[in-house]
Amino acid sequence: MFKGRHFDRSVILLCVRWYLAYGLSLRNLEEMILERGIRLDHSTIHRWLVRFTPQLLEAFSRRKRSVLGKWHLDETYIKVGGEWQYLYRAIDKAGATVEFYFSKNRDLAAAKRFMCKALDRHERPIQITIDGSQTNRTAILEADVEARLKVSQAEIADEPIKIRNSKYMNNRIEQDHRRIKRRVGPMLGFKSAICADIILSGIELVHMIRKRQLEPIDTGTLTLADQFDSLAA
Repeated sequence: MFKGRHFDRSVILLCVRWYLAYGLSLRNLEEMILERGIRLDHSTIHRWLVRFTPQLLEAFSRRKRSVLGKWHLDETYIKVGGEWQYLYRAIDKAGATVEFYFSKNRDLAAAKRFMCKALDRHERPIQITIDGSQTNRTAILEADVEARLKVSQAEIADEPIKIRNSKYMNNRIEQDHRRIKRRVGPMLGFKSAICADIILSGIELVHMIRKRQLEPIDTGTLTLADQFDSLAA
């Protein structure tokens, strides 16, 4: 992953992790690393984020714990280039992150792409709670039908996914949104959708590690730094 890089992997991983995990700007990181005797431009850190975050997320996905069969689904707003765009997210009843999907639009097509992504990567849930959005309801039903057609007749469940409409019961995911947006806030918005997609996926990655969603089971004894660095092993 780090072959041919001028800086040691430990420096790269430290900068990437600090930026994704804490309310720091790129220039904050530049100053902090300089205090350690390493002269590093903030634009270099940004290139590292764009280059290595997708690879670290891919490594995490291979070791991600299974989620439970009851989900909460919702979307939240993210500012990009001065305009609001959308981050679709789902968590299970225990609070573990199921899936996320960044979109420039908030419509049926985006909601369905998110649901198809979630169903492709996880076992079909028995229930999904939404806040009453008819668009999300339709996306779940259509994605579920397509997912059921991909499996053999013997494996098709008798009942479609149960959809529960409850704004109050969906407060669980609203609270989880806040933890993501708490990190996004100091960034004062993103300049491009591509960078937003990558950085948001990195923030979600750190959030999942904090939730102890990384296998093996003994990760409970490891720090955030230990688990994050193990993805590059």
